[in-house]
This record gives sequence, C-alpha cells and structure tokens, in this order.
Amino acid sequence: MGTLLRMEGITKVYPGVIANHEVDFEVAEGEIHALLGENGAGKTTLMNILYGMTTPDAGRITLRGQPVSIRSPRDATALGIGMVHQHFMLVPRFTAVQSVVLGTNTGRGPWLDLKGVSRRLRALADQYGLDIDFNTEIQDLPLGMQQRVEILKVLYRGADLLIMDEPTAVLTPDEVQMLFGILRRLAEQGHATIFISHKLDEVLAISDRVTVLRDGHHVATLKTSEATQPQLAQLMVGRPVVLSVEKSPRQDPEHRVLEVSDVWVEREHGRDQLRGVSLAVHAGEILGLAGIDGNGQRALLEVLCGLIRPARGRVTLKGIDVTGYEPRQLADLNIARIPEDRRTMGLLLPLSIWENLTLQSYFREPHARWGVLRLGQMARFARRLVAEFDIKAPSVEVAVSTLSGGNQQKLILARELHHDPDVLIVANATRGLDVGATEYTYRRLLEHRDRGAGILLISSDLEEILCLSDRVAVIHGGKIMGEVPSDQVDRLTLGMMMTGTPLEALSKA
Repeated sequence: MGTLLRMEGITKVYPGVIANHEVDFEVAEGEIHALLGENGAGKTTLMNILYGMTTPDAGRITLRGQPVSIRSPRDATALGIGMVHQHFMLVPRFTAVQSVVLGTNTGRGPWLDLKGVSRRLRALADQYGLDIDFNTEIQDLPLGMQQRVEILKVLYRGADLLIMDEPTAVLTPDEVQMLFGILRRLAEQGHATIFISHKLDEVLAISDRVTVLRDGHHVATLKTSEATQPQLAQLMVGRPVVLSVEKSPRQDPEHRVLEVSDVWVEREHGRDQLRGVSLAVHAGEILGLAGIDGNGQRALLEVLCGLIRPARGRVTLKGIDVTGYEPRQLADLNIARIPEDRRTMGLLLPLSIWENLTLQSYFREPHARWGVLRLGQMARFARRLVAEFDIKAPSVEVAVSTLSGGNQQKLILARELHHDPDVLIVANATRGLDVGATEYTYRRLLEHRDRGAGILLISSDLEEILCLSDRVAVIHGGKIMGEVPSDQVDRLTLGMMMTGTPLEALSKA
C-alpha cells in the first residue's frame, strides 16, 4: 500500500501549553490507523490541524505525495478528508437525505434535487453496506444509524480519508461490530481511516497500525498485530496501568438510600420515556443500570437530579420523599451527581476552575459570610481540590474550557465527591476518557462504595457495568427488563436484555 497522508514535524503551541511538538504521523491507502493517547496528549490538536480547524506553527502535510495547505474544513473536504465527530453534526428534524445534502450543491443551481441525491445516496449505501432509513427524521433514528448517516455524508463529499473520533462511544456491542464491518469494507475499497479511541480492545480488533502520543510528543508507531493492551496502556500513560479493578466483598446493606417507585415520564416522539420504572440502591453497593442510549436513562437522570418532575411515581432519598425537589434541595441532602455530558450538564466552560468547583457551595460557609463572597477562601479551597484530585492546570484562574476532557472529569469528581456523599448518581462517567483517567475514576467510585455510599451507575459500556457493579439492572424502552447480581450474568445475556428481552423470558429459555 502506498502512503496516502504524511504529517511531518507538526508543532502547535498555545499559551502555556505545547499541544504538539514535532509530531510525525502517516497513513497508508486502505489502512485503518488507530491514534491513541491520554486526554490532553495532542490527538485532538493533530486532527484539528489535519481537518483545517487550526493551523500548525511548524511542520508540513503531504497528501498523495503532494504538499498541501489546509486552512479550513472546506479545504480538507476538497482534498478528500472527512471527519465523523464523536457528537454527531446532524439536524434532528431533518431526514437522512436532507442532513447529507445540507451545504452541498445538488447540481440544479438554486433548486434542490432531493430525488437525484436520494438515488446517489442509496447507491453509495449499497456499495459500502450502510443500512439506513432515509425517510425517517434523525431524532427518531437509533444512534448506530445516525453514525452511518455521518459516514455516508463524508463519503458523498468524496472522502478518501476518514477521521473517526471516539466512534464507538455510544454504540451497543452489536452496533460496534456492524461499524467494524463497514470500516473493513471501506478499507477494501481503498479508503483509509484514522480511528481515535480509548478502548484498547477495539483498537486491537480493528486497526492495522497504531500511533501513540503522550504529552504532545510522538511516542511510538507499531503494527497492531505485535501490540498488547498492557503495552499500549503503558505507552499512553508512561507507567504500568491496572486495566481491571479489585472490589472488596459487597457490604450487607441494612437500608435503602435511594428508591424509585413506579416512575413514569412521557416524551415527544416516544423516545427516552420511563414507563413504570422501579429500582432501589442500598448503602455500600453499586447498582449498574445498563442500556442502549435513548431508552430512558436521561429521563431517569433528570428526575433524580431534580430537573423534571415525573408524571407519576415517587422518588425517596434516605427515607425522604424528594419527588419534585429542585437540584439545590437535593444537594442539601448530601447527594452527588456526575452527569453524562460534562461539557453541557456538568460545567460552565467559560468560567474558571475555582468558580466551577464552588458552584454548589458559594452561597454558604466558609465561601460566603453574611451574604458576601470570600474569594480568597474560595481560591484556596479550589487549589486544595486541584492538588487532591490531581487536576493538571496552570492555575485555578484558567477557564475550564482550556482543560482536557480527563481533567474536566476530574474537576467534576472533585466538586461532587470531596464532601463524602451518601448517594452518588453517576452517568457514563468515563465516556471519552483515556485508560489513566478511567482507572482513576473507578478507584474513586469504589472508595466511596467502601465507605458506605450507595451508587447508581448508569452506563452503556458493558465492561464498565460488569467491572464496577454489585447488581445489574437493564433498561429498554423505559422499562426495567430485569435485575441480577453482576457475578451471575454475562455479556450475551445483558446484550439480549438491552435489546428488549426480559430476564424472565431468558430464564425460561
């Protein structure tokens, strides 16, 4: 295979941060090339340079042997480079055809030729094995199909090189395998893929070669067939990493700290509803709630965090009926909430580290006295937490938007866990995190479990559920499909429950 892309000596410096330092990276035609690194290692900056979202301070890029200058995503698209973002860039109320055609010329001047586009899209979908419902609105498509629309969108624009950023983060195991089949078919037809992921097992399963970045430097490029998970983890972090956790035996809980009883939530379009959900979390245990995204997890999270009131049912926290309580009232009951989307639900990105760390406590002692904020005290408090939770930042004055994803997650953990909560509600806590940050998060959660906290762990990652949970419940279509001890269930059973098969039916089979 010939070399399709070569990036040589790429350097990018931001104030106080060397994002990339003389990085070399190349991709061959028809290759699936994985790009690994911790959060903040420089992967995103390197790909933003390749896709024209920022410009390097030094270095050069050659494509098909010719030097190129990429100043914008439009330039990248014209050169045959496409990017499938982790958070899909689709219009919820558009169909698949409308989403793909958006921003392109359909060939009839100012008029849209949707029929002609639809024919070309169906031919492309058949060619690459992309099973898509073209006439349904994006908001009503499962996430796996939305991702296929994104892939089709870049192929329609003529991409020979695809950049895929955390492509499996929201997919079920079956959807992951379908995606891998699509990527292999693309490779067979000469398309190259840059596969950015933190899931080492997937990197080993799908890629031909893997490049590792650390602290903005190129550490290694090796054939995937010659790599192992521990080896890649150590290259990423710079030290041996424990890829599994050891749990102490579950405490024999005497009381329930959180109860959800027959809770109903109705949504438009019939997605993400709750239909009579009941579950209980005991002190000193982790209850894992598994399920494909969009089956009621967000509605449950919003109910438990006081963002919406259920149409029916009751929520009890430490014996108190808190149905309809507001977020601040719940915080006063020593509950911690780690949201699924740290950037939109967990942090105020333009504000500083110290402001985000005191969001839930700025109005009370010791941060305020007689209604006056004590800014010096708040800054000292923030510096203590930054040190305790190993948040890498030049100072507590910098905006949270400048931190890597892993350090943003640590900031949320610091804010929510420093006061030893009795109840933790955790949603996809390690989505998009590298192995080092994931290891750190797991350790913190288990520490609080062992101190007697009750933890509800909502996650679409089966490995995470099985690794951390004492009991596992599965949600599908807003209903609980069943509940089982984590040491008595396997991935196959959980996968079938996640697609709508009740545990009772599996037990009888």
